[in-house]
Amino acid sequence: MDKKTRTIAGKDITKSVADALQYISYYHPPDYIRYLSQAYAREQSPSAKNAIGQILLNSRMAAFGRRPICQDTGLVVVFAKVGMGVRIKSTASFADLVNEGVRRAYLDPDNPLRPSIVSDPLAARLNTRDNTPAVVHVDLVQGNQIEITIAAKGGGSENKARFTTLNPSASVADWVVDTVSTLGSGWCPPGLISVGIGGSAEKAMLLAKEAMNEPIDMSELIARGPSCAEDALRIELYERINALGIGAQGLGGLTTVVDVKVAAYPTHAASKPVALIPQCAANRHLKFTLDGTGPVQLQPPDHSEWPQIGHEDLHATGVRRVNLNAVTKEETASWRCGETLLLSGKMLTGRDAAHQRMVDLIDAGKPLPIDLRGRVIYYVGPVRAVRDEVVGPAGPTTSSRMDGFTDKILAETGLFAMVGKAERGPAAIESIVRHKAPYLIAVGGAAYLISKSIKAARLVAFEDLGMEAIFEFEVQDMPVIMAVDVEGNSIHNSGPLEWRKRMAADSIARSIGV
Repeated sequence: MDKKTRTIAGKDITKSVADALQYISYYHPPDYIRYLSQAYAREQSPSAKNAIGQILLNSRMAAFGRRPICQDTGLVVVFAKVGMGVRIKSTASFADLVNEGVRRAYLDPDNPLRPSIVSDPLAARLNTRDNTPAVVHVDLVQGNQIEITIAAKGGGSENKARFTTLNPSASVADWVVDTVSTLGSGWCPPGLISVGIGGSAEKAMLLAKEAMNEPIDMSELIARGPSCAEDALRIELYERINALGIGAQGLGGLTTVVDVKVAAYPTHAASKPVALIPQCAANRHLKFTLDGTGPVQLQPPDHSEWPQIGHEDLHATGVRRVNLNAVTKEETASWRCGETLLLSGKMLTGRDAAHQRMVDLIDAGKPLPIDLRGRVIYYVGPVRAVRDEVVGPAGPTTSSRMDGFTDKILAETGLFAMVGKAERGPAAIESIVRHKAPYLIAVGGAAYLISKSIKAARLVAFEDLGMEAIFEFEVQDMPVIMAVDVEGNSIHNSGPLEWRKRMAADSIARSIGV
């Protein structure tokens, strides 16, 4: 290895970070696309297959359009391995160089990314408007290069991170499987589960976060067999998690994870700290190396990696078209769990902050700025539009965050239906039944695809909330899946249960040679 000291310009670090964040906003890692394509080919659950197909079609559209895969363009996390033979030519700190790259990437006029970082987590929670600061980890290593792994982690999957300290004799596999079974689908499967074991509490979390950016290689690992305890645990967890039947978007199916990562570190004799972090279907990350010759040069992936899935493949059969401008209570009561609907007409949008505003106005006896009677609301915070776009990528946000507002909104406004992502809690389902207002899901990870069904958008309330303001969308054939009907049947309960039973029965049949 060349031991000579190398100088790396600070501006090259900044430009490389900015370019990498733009790159991962619209290009999936090809290894994920290959594995997801295999999952699509073998999936037997119609709803899950449709969801995976939407993710793959969305990915190809985002790659060609160079617009974000998901509207949640993530919290930026950087792992930097800085060679001790490197001299960084800059008056700014390493973190400042990274943050300037984040700022440039998220404010890029050709492909603006949604800023999601709030400066004060306790009180005001004001948006920093440029997605800074990043979370930066620096490790000094031998050598004269800088290796940077950069990731953009969505809030839905980040919120499902879990930690425990097990007794030394306790089963890591049992804890992980039991924990995944309670996470719901707000982390947008199919993705990855990453597990960190050992060290201390913070080290275990760091191990899990870093390991999830490693290449997907589960098929190769199974083919060659485990060579260590970590390999064996990976295979066991992969098989047991998929056997839960959670499936794509929690709809029930064969594939919940395409890979499981495990990283371990020495720990105290009295401890067994274990961290679990899910990775969503966006799966945005990239590793690159700087050697003093300039910023990283990124080449587009081979587009042949993406399968040729079209709208006709997703909606060939069993589709119900709905005119939102003329929908009735009788019609919404006829929608059944698992069926695909194509929505056309006018719908409203609103997320956490808008719901809080509306509930505050209702409690104060004041009128709402928009009439919700007979309307459908979509839980979304889109990316800013560019050029001739009506709206930027506009995928759903996690609906359970609206559960606390649901009963009052339904009772006081006459809202007909809701569209979001993942499961609803028991109280929200009770409210859905009480007010006969069904809940549908759009596919998390299909934000760019969904945005193409939005033909017009206008601001109608709470402009100061930015992407959380209430808009009125005019949609045409927007794909959604019925999740909770007016009788309280939930596909997030019935789907995984059905597929868990099917896979268990198939496993028993194989074991006895049937």
